[in-house]
Amino acid sequence: MEWTRPIDAYCERQDPGVWAEPVNAAANAAFLLAAIIMWRRTGGQGLAGVLCVILAATGFGSFLFHTYAQAWAAIADVLPVLAYILVYIFAVNRDVWRLRPWPAAGLTALFFPFALATVPLFRMLPGLGSSAAYAPVPLLILVYAWLLRRRFPETARGLAAGACLLILSITFRAIDLPLCGALMLGWMIEVYHRHLAR
Repeated sequence: MEWTRPIDAYCERQDPGVWAEPVNAAANAAFLLAAIIMWRRTGGQGLAGVLCVILAATGFGSFLFHTYAQAWAAIADVLPVLAYILVYIFAVNRDVWRLRPWPAAGLTALFFPFALATVPLFRMLPGLGSSAAYAPVPLLILVYAWLLRRRFPETARGLAAGACLLILSITFRAIDLPLCGALMLGWMIEVYHRHLAR
């Protein structure tokens, strides 16, 4: 693997420079802010505290990716996300479903075959592109919400709301390049039209 291979995956990036994605890079402050807020709300205790630390690491990893945009930075971007998913699934299995740690961990490990089975299906959806890798997550959250709907309705509603937010996020990620391209091409027609109208 070429660790320093440049990656151009977002509309904002116009060159391989470190500050070629200032908006995407700056937006990662939201991860850190959310981590700080949730650390204070949870007291940084137990798995909630672990999730807060991973959330901060997610912001840092994403910042690295949106500044350096190289293969190594992509790994720094993805690994905290995967860690967050696995720790959260384990936390729900252990503390909501009340499973013992080993069964909770075993059920958490099923995320890997679930993702391997569903990502190819999501890749068949037109326009989803590389965002297909994230699509199994809201599906799994919705499955958990549905299974918990009678036993813990408020928790189930919260999970469903989180899944909807993630679907919205994945949608914006998927349309970033096509939308940007459409806006740019439309703008070029406008520039040409204005020139002819002078």
